[in-house]
Amino acid sequence: MTRSVIIVAGGKGLRMNSAMPKQFISVGDWPVLMWTVKRFWEYDQQMKIVVVLPDDQQQVWLSLCKTYSFSVEHELAVGGSTRFHSVLNGLQMVGDSSLIGVHDGVRPFVSVATIDRCFEAADSFGAAVPVLPSVESIRELKDDATSVARNRAAFCMVQTPQVFKADWLFKAYEQPWRASYTDDASVVEAAGYSISLTEGNRENIKITSPFDLLVAEAILNASATQQL
Repeated sequence: MTRSVIIVAGGKGLRMNSAMPKQFISVGDWPVLMWTVKRFWEYDQQMKIVVVLPDDQQQVWLSLCKTYSFSVEHELAVGGSTRFHSVLNGLQMVGDSSLIGVHDGVRPFVSVATIDRCFEAADSFGAAVPVLPSVESIRELKDDATSVARNRAAFCMVQTPQVFKADWLFKAYEQPWRASYTDDASVVEAAGYSISLTEGNRENIKITSPFDLLVAEAILNASATQQL
């Protein structure tokens, strides 16, 4: 099977209280996005990597790649007005891949094992999403401002990469955008396809806040002594 990944990185750093977009903030020796791109290269050095960035961030990224001598081969696509439209733009650049993953640019610590599980499951079942069990109690908010307890065992926490057979993903993205699309699996599911679940990894956090940066530094320090 031929593989591609679309890495969506359109953040502005608002929750970071930073003028620097969160994907360009450094963790350890590199900006977050470089760690993310490198992880997919570590998984498969032949796969096509497409990074989707807003037009006004692309020159910053190219400058960072030069500064850090970052040489992992990848292509750039222009981000859209929503994640949906950004992925749609990225799809135009994946070529003839049989399997396509979509990953958050600010999830730099996805393990190679998780990536492999997702691609293998998608090859077997058509669509695969990495998940973790919920470790917190869950309450559902009601319209009347009340809430009700729910069984956390019936829910799971969703991560990326979300991987799909190429024809499924292209067909799903022929649909018009809806506000209810929260991730790529929801788009594919709305097109009538079933989603299979596979095991994620706990380190695969989405870096969106200053606290997440502290956690990221701790993960990176730990990974210096053991492989994720």
